[in-house]
Amino acid sequence: MMGSRVAAALLRRGRDQASSLMAARLPRGGPAPAPATPRVGSGSFGGCGGGGGLATPPRSTGSVFSASRLASFHAFRSIGSKTLMGQCTRKMTTTAASLNSGVANAAANSGLKLLVTKGPQAQKAIGIWLFGCAAWVFGLVILGGVTRLTRSGLSMTDWKFTGSLPPMSDEEWLLEFEKYKVSPEYKRVNKGMSLEDFKFIYWMEYGHRMWGRALGFLFSVPFAYFIAKGYVTCQLGLRLSGLFALGAGQGLIGWWMVKSGLEEPASEYVQPRVSPYRLATHLTSAFVIYCGILWTALSVVMPEPPAGSMNWVNSAAKIKKLAIPVSAVVGITAISGAFVAGNDAGHAYNTFPKMGDTWIPEDVFAMEPFIRNFFENTSTVQLNHRILATTTLLSVGGLWLAARKVDMHPAIKSLIGSTLGMAALQVTLGISTLLMYVPTSLGSAHQAGALTLLSLMILLTHTLRRPSPTLLKSLASAVKST
Repeated sequence: MMGSRVAAALLRRGRDQASSLMAARLPRGGPAPAPATPRVGSGSFGGCGGGGGLATPPRSTGSVFSASRLASFHAFRSIGSKTLMGQCTRKMTTTAASLNSGVANAAANSGLKLLVTKGPQAQKAIGIWLFGCAAWVFGLVILGGVTRLTRSGLSMTDWKFTGSLPPMSDEEWLLEFEKYKVSPEYKRVNKGMSLEDFKFIYWMEYGHRMWGRALGFLFSVPFAYFIAKGYVTCQLGLRLSGLFALGAGQGLIGWWMVKSGLEEPASEYVQPRVSPYRLATHLTSAFVIYCGILWTALSVVMPEPPAGSMNWVNSAAKIKKLAIPVSAVVGITAISGAFVAGNDAGHAYNTFPKMGDTWIPEDVFAMEPFIRNFFENTSTVQLNHRILATTTLLSVGGLWLAARKVDMHPAIKSLIGSTLGMAALQVTLGISTLLMYVPTSLGSAHQAGALTLLSLMILLTHTLRRPSPTLLKSLASAVKST
């Protein structure tokens, strides 16, 4: 869905406005421009032509490629005003100086290093594909959270690299059920479970595993096709190959995690569950894959950040210095949630703001060695997550206040406001989940909120990056000319 929205914005508004600017640049009585590249579907992505410095578009078509690149800026206006958390930003005014600057950008960007070759059609296809893969990973993470919340993750007691068909007959279902009855979870938690209940948790885990395998197919087949067509530059190819390797390793990490829950606990009073360290590794790996795909997709469809003026560029550089550490806090908070889940810490101290009758439980440092408390002690793990969540909200709030004091692109200000709203919603979801003893619906929404907040921070950081030297030069020239 996110990919299609970005495509629509780039197709409808970016190309049309860029073409009009390039037409205004031609002198009267001059030669007629070369025919524009025909639209595919309803238009084409902006910002395509050469790839990573490996290929440069011929000069005869330079105006088309420059206009296409300029479309990225105008498309960002559409994204900022219509799709960021449903907020509508004020309509941007344009002066004659900024118009001349936009035309200069289109000409200067002819040397911009891009990740995709073969023109706008290739950029459109790869952009939609990558945004689709990011959405698929997003769904995979949420499904994994539901699987954990319903205690379905240990229902399948074996793992095959190539996968396997689910049970098809009553005999096959009984055989799988007998395997599960040998596991510690059945003996200590689900003893006496009916076959129908077992089928539910089995289908949850099976669906999660198949969703992950389907991602491998959806990623690898188009990737091979784009390489064969020559759309992918060396830089992009290496980046996507690394993401594919991480995805392949994620399946192994998942089984490594599940295997820890199939072992007998050290004490008869401890419920069997997966290792919190392995759960955190599995979730962190999923976040890295998601963020990598999302960042790459944004780089394909928006090779240049929204600039507009040197004043806006300088303001963005100042805000970026704050946005990077805030992004780190958001990521650390999300990972700390994995330790809350791995220790079932959400079922303890279901009060807020105090933890029971005190602000800080007495047993927060009860474990030896001392460092174990931060990863295995239920009280400490939950206290850490509360502190980190509060820090995240305050950090995003401080970022929003800082952005209000500087003159910068209105779409970026809108994005920061949306991020603050999402942070507040995420804290509200976390408190509600705790007070209601972690129902599946709220727990899943809380995990989805964490990934949504992380997505907004990725988008914000990508948007605040420094423009290319050619674009900076064109902006400086536009300032001198005025």
